[in-house]
Amino acid sequence: MNIVILGAAESGVGAALLAQAKGHTVFVSDRGAIQADYKEQLTQAGIEFEESQHTLERILQAEEVIKSPGIPEKAPVVQALREKNIPIISEIEFAGRHTRARCICITGTNGKTTTTLLTYHLLKSAGLKVGLAGNVGFSLAEQVIADEHDYYVVELSSFQLDDTYDFRPWVSVLLNITPDHLDRYGYSLESYAQAKLRITRNLDSSGAFIYNADDEVTGKYFQSAFLETRLLPFSLHHRRDVQLAGYYTEEHKLCTNLAPGLDEDSGVEVSTANSPLIGQHNRQNTLAAVLAARVAGLEPEQIEAALATFQNADHRLQLVGEINGARYINDSKATNVEAAWYALDGIHQPIVWIAGGTDKGNDYSSLLGLAESRVKALICLGVDNSKLRAAFGHVVPHLEETQRMTDAVARAAALAAPGDVVLLSPCCASFDLFKNYEDRGRQFAAAVEKLSAS
Repeated sequence: MNIVILGAAESGVGAALLAQAKGHTVFVSDRGAIQADYKEQLTQAGIEFEESQHTLERILQAEEVIKSPGIPEKAPVVQALREKNIPIISEIEFAGRHTRARCICITGTNGKTTTTLLTYHLLKSAGLKVGLAGNVGFSLAEQVIADEHDYYVVELSSFQLDDTYDFRPWVSVLLNITPDHLDRYGYSLESYAQAKLRITRNLDSSGAFIYNADDEVTGKYFQSAFLETRLLPFSLHHRRDVQLAGYYTEEHKLCTNLAPGLDEDSGVEVSTANSPLIGQHNRQNTLAAVLAARVAGLEPEQIEAALATFQNADHRLQLVGEINGARYINDSKATNVEAAWYALDGIHQPIVWIAGGTDKGNDYSSLLGLAESRVKALICLGVDNSKLRAAFGHVVPHLEETQRMTDAVARAAALAAPGDVVLLSPCCASFDLFKNYEDRGRQFAAAVEKLSAS
């Protein structure tokens, strides 16, 4: 088969290598410059590619196209392919054709990376043969070439789910749905929700759907009538209106029941007292990961031991330093309102808050109460801070602006007292002043380190 890959980053290169390994003719096209390491991989494999352009004459010869998730439907090259009725799929869809491993797939607007990493850690610590893939930065397709694992834990964004059709997870996890990336979905929350819910479409009776029963949007759009799979809803509370598979009985103790409604006495308790994760959202993330681990057969003792050794990814409520008794927390991954809400809600000390960036149509109203009660100062770090000023100017006691991270950290240090928390939780995308959220977080950590040393 003649396969064209659009996009030559992690997912595109992985798909190209798998397609070649399966005997297909492969051509890779990227409208931008290809990173040196990915270009080297393609060159060494002898795969034909182009960069800084899309040659339509060549692309439209494809029998099937594998599109990188970052390329929107409205892109001219995609529109040209649609006109020719050339099938377009995702790397995840393609990889799924070539593995019999059980895939635990995790999506949600917020928390999916933490939940993915924690689920992977729980399974790996228990000795299972498990791979980590998807939106966490590792190509599922490339791993499927050798296909050495019995399980894959896969983080999936809505963009990755958009072009899946027959891909069948073993376990699907949906953490929450809140407004994000609405520009990609015609500014329709329902369209965005349906993209997330694609994770359930091919589940069968051998698998399970783990979902957040406390999430209103999920409850509004999720229709379980035609699902043949096991439903495992979870909640932070022991609700009586839902047959829960997981809930907290105490602050640091949760109960799991993999047969909700069938055997009310089969619940198993797991202690989370030794987990390093903080905040209400991480209690939800932990509950989802523990349920997935229980479905995979792990015992409470295995889960409790692994929780204690978990280290979360960078830029997610990550403590990066302490200066004069104030703690500095890097939450640069909080690129939307809901993620910032979780950060503000999870910290009970007075906060000097650094926020701002490229606004994505944010509605800040849900943050006003937390800002009023917990934020002593807001430092706006962005090219255009007008919406932040308008939203919080009358709520926080002190507000100022800067366009440099070093200045933001220096001003935060001047404003913070012993016992306070300086929190980088931007609420916004990073592209006005930084390469990406990782760059923003690294600059924050570097500025804190430099200031601490001086």
